[in-house]
Amino acid sequence: MSAIILLLIASLSVAVVFLGAFIWSVKHHQFDDGFSPPRRILFDDPPVENIPDQSINKK
Repeated sequence: MSAIILLLIASLSVAVVFLGAFIWSVKHHQFDDGFSPPRRILFDDPPVENIPDQSINKK
């Protein structure tokens, strides 16, 4: 029974640490990006052409 209590305390303390880290990152604006997401869909990716094969050593 004491092992269950120890594991419960350990898991709750880890959850509190991760919740604290998440709240800290939100308060310090780590997730703020007001420009990219709404405009990213408007631009096409550049075409992928003429990529040299880097895996073969040519001498």
